[in-house]
Amino acid sequence: MTLKDFTKRLITSVLLIILLVLSFSYSFILIISLILVSVISWIEFNKLNSKIFKKKNKKHIFYKLLANILSLFYLIIFSLIIFFSISQDDLKLVILFLFSICICSDMGGLLFGKFFKGKKLTKISPNKTISGSIGSFILSLALVPIFNIYLKLLFIDLYNLILLVIIVSLLCQIGDLFISFLKRKAKVKDTSNILPGHGGLLDRIDGMLLAIPFGMIISNFFIFKI
Repeated sequence: MTLKDFTKRLITSVLLIILLVLSFSYSFILIISLILVSVISWIEFNKLNSKIFKKKNKKHIFYKLLANILSLFYLIIFSLIIFFSISQDDLKLVILFLFSICICSDMGGLLFGKFFKGKKLTKISPNKTISGSIGSFILSLALVPIFNIYLKLLFIDLYNLILLVIIVSLLCQIGDLFISFLKRKAKVKDTSNILPGHGGLLDRIDGMLLAIPFGMIISNFFIFKI
């Protein structure tokens, strides 16, 4: 990654974080953001499917249609989970915590991977390294002392909080690898070029798409006091 690309990525990341903060503060920004994210992500996913299932036979047409329907349904569920979580005061901090884990997981993977390099994690994504994966966990776990101060009344104990961070970071990495797998099958580098330095919107939120919903499920049924 060149300095120019890194600068673009940094500026885009800052703007996305500002948008995320505004979404937590203003409902109309949240609704507009979720609609745009869902629509753009679905369009990008549809383009990937078109490249993967490009044959005109019945089998490929069926798989493409099924994948598009399921992805649209999932994006709607994803958006609803975020909307209702942010709308409720007792869950707003939790969803912020999950977003922070995903952001730190991505940053940790990028920074540790670039600095330490080393053995590749998988053939699915040549840029992913074992050191980057470890860095994702380490930087995500750095959030525990900060959020434990505010979430200690919700969580049973510190160990469950650490466990949640590890699981969410793992889910974030799996989501990232899944989209990387689809891009590899479609023979494209990015899902689009809408975000300078990042590629497509789907490239930016791939980990969140898996980590946020399942993180909320784990939080509500296994971690929080009822």
